[in-house]
Amino acid sequence: MASDSGTNQSVEKAALVLSAFTGGQALRVSDVAKHSGLGQSTVSRLLATLESLEYVERDPISTLYRLGPALITLAGVAVNQHPVHRQARQPAQDLAATLGLGVNVAERSRESLFYLCNFEGSRAPRSFALMGQRNPLHATGLGKCLLLGLDPAQRRALVPRLHRYTPYTVTTHDELDRVIDEAAKRGYATETEELALGRACIAAPILDRAGSVVAAISISGPLSALGLAERETTLAGTVIEVADSISVGLGYLVPPHTHPPRPRELDS
Repeated sequence: MASDSGTNQSVEKAALVLSAFTGGQALRVSDVAKHSGLGQSTVSRLLATLESLEYVERDPISTLYRLGPALITLAGVAVNQHPVHRQARQPAQDLAATLGLGVNVAERSRESLFYLCNFEGSRAPRSFALMGQRNPLHATGLGKCLLLGLDPAQRRALVPRLHRYTPYTVTTHDELDRVIDEAAKRGYATETEELALGRACIAAPILDRAGSVVAAISISGPLSALGLAERETTLAGTVIEVADSISVGLGYLVPPHTHPPRPRELDS
């Protein structure tokens, strides 16, 4: 395993073992070895250590490993320390309860969006939590809002290839430029069946005190529940208003949809 100078290989190996569980399935030692690319004996020792620290736990009947409670503690601390999560959690939760739809908040993490909040309404239930998961930028309303903070050259450098997820996914940068220009003018972005068939969303950017795009919030759900074709104007006003309130909480003083967002530097 290649390592940068100054990194600790034991920590890297432990991280590889833990990352094998991001698919959401309980795993055997051999499964973890396959996912991590490490030897089975090495994985077995690492899992035993991680189990003693409660970073993983083993089912006593199946003997399969899954992530443990210590990681839940760390994750809770991490999100509670995040300024966008602190500002957005209650407004997003209230919006989901009022509309009965899904409400998500995400930031950009390199070439993906990263979910900070995820609330399900009664008309848009999910069997899993999105918080901590990632999705593509170009195929989501949230991602399009996050790309508002980059110029066309930066977007091409960040995501050179636009993967097709459905027949409706934007797959050329010229088309993505057009979509993002439109979103900048309107103050919100939409997505209809671009990532998954039968689902849609409408999203607005969240800005910090400098006017930079730091996150985005979306209203999402099944096509039939969202009714975007008939309710776009109403839902757009709602999501922009909530995004504005979160931005103000982060120190932004002017309604974010009245000025184009400032570009940010690409993450390393």
